[in-house]
Amino acid sequence: MSQALVSVYRKLLEFYRAAFEMLTSRGTRLIVKLTLEEDQLPGIVQDFLRHADYLRRLVQKATWEIVEDIKAMLYDAEIARWLGGGKMEMQSRYHALLQEIRADRACDFLLENPQLADWYHASQSRQLALLGDTGCGKTVAVSFLVDELGRRNEHRLPRPKVCYFYCRDDETGQAVQVVSGLILSLLEQLPGLKKDFFGWYKQAQASGILEPATSIKKLGEFLHKILEAIDRPVFILIDGLDECDGVSRRTILVLLKTLSQKITQLKTVLASRPQEDILAQLAGVGNIYLGSNLERDEIIVKAAVERQLFHLPEDSKALIVHRLSRMAQGNAIWTKMTVELIEIRGIRALGPMRRFLEEMPLPRQLSRLYGRLFSRYTSGELENEGLASAGLKLLAVARRPLSMLELAWAIALATARREVTTVTALADLVDHQRVLGLMHPFISRVDYSDTGKRQVQLIHQSVKEFILDDLAQTQAPTVPAETGQLLCDRPAEMLEAMATDICIRYLLLHDVDAINLFSEEQMAIAELPQEAGLFDDDDGDDDEAPTEYDPRCTWEVWEGNMIRYDPAERGLGEFFVYASCHWLEHLAAVTSGSLLSLPSIEDVCQPGSTRLRNWTQQNCRPSCAVQPRFEFDGSLYDPLGIVSLYGSEAMLRYMLKVSEFGGDRYLPRSAFRAADQILQWGDLARLRILSLDGRVGGQLRNLDFFRLAIHQWFITDERDRNWDLAFDLVDLSFDDMIRERWGNELLCIAAGAGCMPLVQRLMAGARRKAELRNELLCGSRHESLSSQRSKHQSIGEAVLGDHVDVVEYLLGEDGIAAHLEFRNARGENVLHLASRLCNPRMVRVLAPRSTGFMHDADDRGDTALERIVKSTRDPEDRYESARIILLHTPTIWKSRPSGQHARLLQLAVQLGDLDMCRVLLCVGKLNPLLAMTRGDDGQPSLKGEAHQDEGTALEILRLLRLGTSSDNTA
Repeated sequence: MSQALVSVYRKLLEFYRAAFEMLTSRGTRLIVKLTLEEDQLPGIVQDFLRHADYLRRLVQKATWEIVEDIKAMLYDAEIARWLGGGKMEMQSRYHALLQEIRADRACDFLLENPQLADWYHASQSRQLALLGDTGCGKTVAVSFLVDELGRRNEHRLPRPKVCYFYCRDDETGQAVQVVSGLILSLLEQLPGLKKDFFGWYKQAQASGILEPATSIKKLGEFLHKILEAIDRPVFILIDGLDECDGVSRRTILVLLKTLSQKITQLKTVLASRPQEDILAQLAGVGNIYLGSNLERDEIIVKAAVERQLFHLPEDSKALIVHRLSRMAQGNAIWTKMTVELIEIRGIRALGPMRRFLEEMPLPRQLSRLYGRLFSRYTSGELENEGLASAGLKLLAVARRPLSMLELAWAIALATARREVTTVTALADLVDHQRVLGLMHPFISRVDYSDTGKRQVQLIHQSVKEFILDDLAQTQAPTVPAETGQLLCDRPAEMLEAMATDICIRYLLLHDVDAINLFSEEQMAIAELPQEAGLFDDDDGDDDEAPTEYDPRCTWEVWEGNMIRYDPAERGLGEFFVYASCHWLEHLAAVTSGSLLSLPSIEDVCQPGSTRLRNWTQQNCRPSCAVQPRFEFDGSLYDPLGIVSLYGSEAMLRYMLKVSEFGGDRYLPRSAFRAADQILQWGDLARLRILSLDGRVGGQLRNLDFFRLAIHQWFITDERDRNWDLAFDLVDLSFDDMIRERWGNELLCIAAGAGCMPLVQRLMAGARRKAELRNELLCGSRHESLSSQRSKHQSIGEAVLGDHVDVVEYLLGEDGIAAHLEFRNARGENVLHLASRLCNPRMVRVLAPRSTGFMHDADDRGDTALERIVKSTRDPEDRYESARIILLHTPTIWKSRPSGQHARLLQLAVQLGDLDMCRVLLCVGKLNPLLAMTRGDDGQPSLKGEAHQDEGTALEILRLLRLGTSSDNTA
């Protein structure tokens, strides 16, 4: 248009100039003449008119375009006003942000998923669901698919349209907002449809609907009309379906389903948490679950570190990637916010970075996000908050995943009044769908069709930290007010106390004490072998190879084919299994006695009760297999035994302080019975706590306790346990053993078991205390304290037990002669006892101190050496033992009566023991003739009845004759 105006103006100037020159130079007549002759001005006029007409047409066109632009602006303004044009700008900005933080490699796995491939290549309309827990990266995955679909369809004709909408935790989750956003997206990509939409909208207004944009029904109709007008594929991706309220969510799903049935080229992707109602509405829709994957987590962490922490040293970045990728567990939002927290704090050095990653505080942004989710899902209603809070607190400390019913029953009991005392009354309060709905953003994916499956758990460690930092500060009604400060300081302990209280309250329900866990039929089944194929026909051939030990085999796999039972079918409810199996673990984590009701613990552990028998039988059967995993005999326990073994030290001290031992709540000698269990399974440090108690400590300061301790020490394979904690208690018992005269008996028992730790403590005490030395080293043992077998003193007991180190240690003590020279009722001395095992090391230790009685005989007339000759022990040990005795007392040996020498040599000859004969001849210097005689033919022969074969007899005779020749030569 500007060029046309220039041409018009130029012709006007030319016309003016030509006319002016003619009029001023020659006059009018001349002008007319020249005009007629030269025809210059008419030509200029014609050009002017032509250019003016062109200008007019351009002006008309420009005016029409301006009018159209005004109309388009009017449409845009009106449509933006009707549908909320600002939302598309927000959606675009959010999508751009996701593009910046996205690690595409972490999303590539979607492209390999067969569900996505089937959805994309389908010729008809199709829906696809992206499911995942809170923070798993569903939104980023949607943004990736948006861009991937755009890239794939860039050169297709007609080009498909891609529309997306991100529902967030604000008003964007309303159905009206979602549908209007999709309409806006389509109109922006297909502006030619704006006029039609404007007309439809005006028609709707004319029909009496003043604001059609607020009517989801009309918006749905508009969207339908737009899609019908488009002859091309359309992809709609909606993220955060779970962020919509229930009505909006249902409306959107119904609308999309209807459109899919009517529009043949419509494909939709819906991203959501896998809530029960959403899964029900998406029945039949293909889905992709975004679970945890270590490789994908590492890619996400690396991308975040390189984007935001690029300035850090390489070792710090490597540490961050290593730790965060293993702690992420698929929670991308936790990864993002933790990296942001590192950036905010400005940590650079490796040491502080390692400390930060070890402590791993909960990012404040994430805490606020969890808080908003909690408020939104509970709707700010107090009862809802109480139910959700109780459930989350229990999950934060649960020792295993809970079933939906277990969790619901526990929450019902936690929030119920104390008047609820039966399983039936509690069952009336259970609503598992409600409580799961309130807690859904914080729990991992569950199979809603299996309410008994143990699957409910928190999605991530950060949720537990949120519970501890925020929800745990809400004081439970069962906790005394004076412990409020403790709860602020140790919220985790409060949660453990709450879980313990729930379990105890459940076990105190009347039914648990009135119904036996096992029926008579089940008890009979429990007595049968549990192996598979027990009743199969078998011809006696065992073709199957024995089962090989697999260290990676879990209990669940091992018990897979075993016979099972269901406590709920017996009338014990759904929480009985967890309460029975895990209340002791929660109890162990409580270090303040005031947090729990001690009378309740006493009731749960009352000796002889059906309740105690039921929960102990269940405790050793965590998976409800009839065959127990371990033995747990409830008849051996009472409250003190349970708390001593499973409670904290603080709880044990609290019980010792306030409990009234006695009556039917405790077993006789309760502390001694508790000590017995501690010695077998528990923390040996608890023994000192019991021993120092003024009321029950005496039950551990006696011979029975130390005999028990020695026995457990002797039979256990866990020699690495700190048994000093048990044996140190003997120092507290010196006065008792002196007064009651059981010190010598204890020393003998300890020596017989080879219990060097206790022997050393006793002898160390004897060095400090003369009365104790006299008691320990007295020459006789008390009949009332000893066992029925023939008694020995300490050295003799150690010899019988073959404890060379104990014998060697005792021989180094002053005043031990009475024990060394002690002879038992059968006349046996320590060498007689050593001859039973013929341990050369033992004989070598004893021999130097036993010369005075080495060749004494017992009540059968046998010396230790004779018993060694007759022994059936290892020959080499026998020969060495005999050699040691003979070498240590050559003078005494030679002075023994010849009859003793003859009997000894003849015994070896009769036994056919050639090597023993050689030892007696060569080392003992016995006269060979003592075992020889002459036969009727005058030839030398062996004396006595022969027990050897002819060849051995000839060898022995040859040896004796050789010895005789040597003596004659000498």
